[in-house]
Amino acid sequence: MIRGRSCILTYHSLDISGSVISIRPEVFRRQMAFLAESSTPVVPLSVVRDTPGAVALTFDDGFRNFFEHAFPVLHECRFPATVFVVSRYCGRQNDWPTQPRNSGIPLMDLMDWNEVAEISRAGVEIGCHTATHPRMAELSAVEIEEELSGSRAAIEDRIGRPVRTFAYPYGELTPAVRTAVQRHFPSACGIRLAYLSATSDILDLPRIDVYYLQKRFWFEGLRSLRGIAYLEARGALRQVRQRLKASH
Repeated sequence: MIRGRSCILTYHSLDISGSVISIRPEVFRRQMAFLAESSTPVVPLSVVRDTPGAVALTFDDGFRNFFEHAFPVLHECRFPATVFVVSRYCGRQNDWPTQPRNSGIPLMDLMDWNEVAEISRAGVEIGCHTATHPRMAELSAVEIEEELSGSRAAIEDRIGRPVRTFAYPYGELTPAVRTAVQRHFPSACGIRLAYLSATSDILDLPRIDVYYLQKRFWFEGLRSLRGIAYLEARGALRQVRQRLKASH
């Protein structure tokens, strides 16, 4: 990114619903083509913090449309990616108890374990997104441990590889959650809307939600000063909304 800035991009679902977790498959293809044509370094999540100007691609929840739409494009572009799966919901739908109702988010299929194992064999990193996608700030210490250790063990058993990274559901991070995550994973991703630096918190790495970058002008402007200003404004608005929500 501009002046050596690197970043982690967050995707959820590639579909045509227009929901807040969705982008259209053709938009994703266009974005990957731009990264390839612009010679932007697309690197594994494990090294993006220390690779100036690079991008890492992450996908939360493990939707089946990753397998259908993103996986072929990533393979064609030879781009690495990380998919954070919700272990007890593999092969099911995104109807975990904390899924907001009447939010416009559609119920969609999630990858099953065979599909998760297939993308893992092809080089996609599989990360942990808990067992049931809970509000972790509301859990007891025992429940937090069960969500982390149970999910990690289930994924490792299915893919035959260690799971080394975590994504906080809803970005919820408390001291107790952080301490537990640190016992199980070398790194973890949050949802703070910001670029990376070599000093970014390895247990709360900021990510840029591509929902805000669906328009070509903004996605391709990530290298520009306008991109920095845009993300700072979006980040400030998000913080205001979160404070207002917390006060009610």
